Amino acid sequence: MKSIIKKLIMVLVAIASLTSCELDRYPLTNFSEDTFFDKEENTKLALIGLYRGGITYGVDYNASDWWAYSAKILIDGVSDMGYDRRGFNNNLGKLTSGQIDENNGWVKDLYQKPYRRISACTRFIEGINTLESDNPEMERMKAEARFIRAVQYFYLASYYYDVPLIKTVLTLDEANTVLKSPRAEVLQYAIDELTEVANLLPRHKDLPSSERGRATAQAALVYLARTHLVAKNYKEAAVACKQIIDWGDNKLDTDYQKLFYPSAINSSEHIFATQFVDDLAGHGLPQHAYPIKDGGWCLVNGSSILFEAYDFLDGTPFSYDDPRFNKNNFGENRDPRLDYTLIYDGSTFRGTVYSCNPETTAADKIGPGQTTQTGFLLRKYFDESWNGDKSQYGNNVPLARYADVLMMYLEAEMEAGTPITQTLLDQTINAVRGRVSMPKITETNPDKLLKIIQKERMIEFAFEGLRLWDLFRWGIAEERLNQDIYGSPFYITNQELMKKKDGQPDPYNRWYVDKRNFKAGQERWPIPLSEKNINPNLR
Repeated sequence: MKSIIKKLIMVLVAIASLTSCELDRYPLTNFSEDTFFDKEENTKLALIGLYRGGITYGVDYNASDWWAYSAKILIDGVSDMGYDRRGFNNNLGKLTSGQIDENNGWVKDLYQKPYRRISACTRFIEGINTLESDNPEMERMKAEARFIRAVQYFYLASYYYDVPLIKTVLTLDEANTVLKSPRAEVLQYAIDELTEVANLLPRHKDLPSSERGRATAQAALVYLARTHLVAKNYKEAAVACKQIIDWGDNKLDTDYQKLFYPSAINSSEHIFATQFVDDLAGHGLPQHAYPIKDGGWCLVNGSSILFEAYDFLDGTPFSYDDPRFNKNNFGENRDPRLDYTLIYDGSTFRGTVYSCNPETTAADKIGPGQTTQTGFLLRKYFDESWNGDKSQYGNNVPLARYADVLMMYLEAEMEAGTPITQTLLDQTINAVRGRVSMPKITETNPDKLLKIIQKERMIEFAFEGLRLWDLFRWGIAEERLNQDIYGSPFYITNQELMKKKDGQPDPYNRWYVDKRNFKAGQERWPIPLSEKNINPNLR
């Protein structure tokens, strides 16, 4: 698929403007539907459109798609691990600051875009079903469309709960009167579909490099496990993960940092990823995330919660008072993933020093305006030897990694009541931690182990778009999102330059940022008002 995308990335047969409700017929413009699917090359073109969905190439100013870098990376900036530089007055910041409503642009985009894909997938499937053919490649493409459609329902049910469940092509009148289905029914539909297509799609080991980016059986099983976790079907989630583990096609990459570079495109740890190509079809994460010194907008800020989660090398919790904490080099003696994920005051990034403390005269000086608001910016994903167009970065965006399979497997087995053994810990969380030489976890008490899993997931999957989903499904969003937001400590001469909470200095010399006002129940996003105005049944 990658080779196809390179040549035909801008040729999208299944993309067109919708009239009225997003559930109506999604036209295959300029082609006769009676003959379109007679040719395999036409079908491949349409399939590329299904994979692309609403993804915007270049700088993504909104939430163009659940598989875009905006919804997979920027969205973690409004979780407890991060802070969006623009604060709480933009649509992204409003998602978790107590201001989410049915007019929110992200709420609207991440509801409507999946239904565009669902509509296109359904027409694609019905088009293939009209053929009198047993072409294995066409059957595979139909399974891929079913996979893409099922994943859209996973996202919709995860965040919007009760939503319309559309399985056939609708007329405009039908689309404008459709009813919502209970969340459990939507989740079960996704489960049934993902279970079936996992038996139809090729395994990871059988996917040639020229087709990297196409769905595999493992990709279907990852989303199946995730859907089961939302539904609290823990034993079933464990079974899905165990199948991937038992196949043995995938393994942890030895280099955590370079795993997120463009050069790691063929790493078997990457089970599924959104495909991008430098210049031709790249994305704008460098523009969004680079510091000012490198021409970026500093949007993706880490919080002190994430910074403090990285333990010392012997596995003991971080403390500002511990003599192993080097105030001149925050990453020294710490979990290596800190330096692989964040840059901080004094770090060298892309060949020059990032200076952001309040006493500096550098452009990245922390404070009001379009500069860092916490002092912690993103290093993850950036090959610092790359010097291309900041709005056309050809790095893939990870959607499913083998590390997540291992972590989900441990959590699912624990939640299912399976006795936790050291063997299970070593197979899962300790394998993940062992890659960066962090000590083994030996805790087997489920209540204590859950806290460890929650912390490990935040560290391992930082800025991969899983944190809000995790907080919501664990039921701890209100607790975690209403903590004071602090940034970096600054050990400067003039502490009067520090931003303080209520005028009081922080005991750890941290820069105070703000506080969210997340309310219980806001884990469930509202259906957009524009959709409710068209169809009162959605109210």
